[in-house]
Amino acid sequence: MTIELAGMVVFGRHGYLEEERRLGQRFLVDLEVEVRDDAAASDRIEDTLDYRRLAALVREVFAGPERLLLEGLAGAIAGEVLGRFEEVERVRVRVRKPDVVLDPPVDHAAVVIERRR
Repeated sequence: MTIELAGMVVFGRHGYLEEERRLGQRFLVDLEVEVRDDAAASDRIEDTLDYRRLAALVREVFAGPERLLLEGLAGAIAGEVLGRFEEVERVRVRVRKPDVVLDPPVDHAAVVIERRR
């Protein structure tokens, strides 16, 4: 079974440019975790991973130490998910930077990391 949290909006003081870290910016995070499907039969939250805990973990990473790259943010989230939640078999993290300024303009810049046990 896959649990998804899509389009989490978080603020962080991360980025390669000093100005990005000083002013902070908005990021969008998509998270997928694969867990046992015990809760599908039992309908008990104790038999799954409460997605509120996943959202809290994402907030923690963004409130933590400054990271220069999207790669570092995505890797930190993936590592923490696997480190904290034994029930997770696979994690896929996409971190998007929607307010990136490039020429030509883009909708967003993003990095995707997927890790398994």
